[in-house]
Amino acid sequence: MRFTIAFFFILGLQVCFSCEQHERGTGCRIHNRRCSCDDFGCKKDYPYETYEACHSALKGKRSNGCYPNPCMHEGSCIQISQAPGFKCRCEGTGFFGARCSRACPKGGAGRYDIFPYECIVI
Repeated sequence: MRFTIAFFFILGLQVCFSCEQHERGTGCRIHNRRCSCDDFGCKKDYPYETYEACHSALKGKRSNGCYPNPCMHEGSCIQISQAPGFKCRCEGTGFFGARCSRACPKGGAGRYDIFPYECIVI
């Protein structure tokens, strides 16, 4: 019985993380207008490595890569700690690329060796 409970607990932890093992870590993020640090999770969710970096961003001393939104065609912007400080999420827009600026290919166009995952409609 204890084994079963432990198994499902560990399985639940694995399902809760939406990132790979190498993408997990600790850091800081802004939550409810405060810096929340030393939380464990996906690195993309904790873009600041230190409390000081988070506090600087909170006070506007550090530029916000997502303001104004650099993503085109209603792509959503996520702040990240690596340059250039943001990543565009283009899923569902009909576009792909670093800033959602390239139109998704039409079926059978044959111009791309690999079909961009942002263009897949399920």
